[in-house]
Amino acid sequence: MLVTQFQVDPAKFKLKKCDPGYTGDMKRKDARAKLAEDIERMRDLQDRFYAAGTHSLLLILQARDAAGKDSTIKHVLSGLNPSGCDVYSYKSPSSEELDHGYLWRHMLDLPRRGHIGIFNRSYYEEVTAVRVHPQFLAGQRIPAELVTSQIWDERYEDINSFERYLTRNGTRVVKFFLNVSRDEQKARFMERIENPAKHWKFSNSDMMVRGLWDEYDEAFEDTLKNTSTPDAPWYVVPADRKWFTRLAVADIIVNALETMDPQYPAVTDGQREGIGEARTILAAGD
Repeated sequence: MLVTQFQVDPAKFKLKKCDPGYTGDMKRKDARAKLAEDIERMRDLQDRFYAAGTHSLLLILQARDAAGKDSTIKHVLSGLNPSGCDVYSYKSPSSEELDHGYLWRHMLDLPRRGHIGIFNRSYYEEVTAVRVHPQFLAGQRIPAELVTSQIWDERYEDINSFERYLTRNGTRVVKFFLNVSRDEQKARFMERIENPAKHWKFSNSDMMVRGLWDEYDEAFEDTLKNTSTPDAPWYVVPADRKWFTRLAVADIIVNALETMDPQYPAVTDGQREGIGEARTILAAGD
């Protein structure tokens, strides 16, 4: 199963051993058919999940630039009922957000019971991008005595505790790292440059980040190893073939919902009596 194949095992995880181009024995047309089945199954599960209103589901997507987070959300989750699904895309924090702890803005966007929340980027930027770019950490104005060599280990600990808290309060956390190769990222950047309709997607800062590939590799690997837990597992999904990425993400989400096994609320005797009375009235032609 894809849910076990791509789940991070902290004891032996190495990011470089994960093949961004992996598709297994799956053919593209078969993947599309399976994706359609998964999306339909997801709709049914979401309907029951929303009606039950007891749990929530938080999906986190992290990746390098051009790995396909937006298109994955569009193709996998756009079929869900929008009344029970919320997507948040995080950019650089505002001055107000910097006046709070780094988890604050994300806490405000957590999904309510019965809802599915999607974080397109998340507080994991705080142990990846902020680690690679020291100026970002300096901009947070944290007291100097708290910025030590242990800060990243401390943030891993904080994040794990936060996600354990969410789990203990009924929020299931499922995290995806879309793993794109350097060559495929280059191809996608070139497509954005050559296609005027995609110029808005390209930024010169993308090239600066690309130049720090190895530094990001180290930050991603440490983060995935240190924050993949039974409560909130990471899945490293191959991202060079978008059709396979979408299938894998959908399959893992369906598995998470099926494991939660949402059920429609039980009908009380009083509700059943009211339904019977309504049936009688409507049958009489009123």
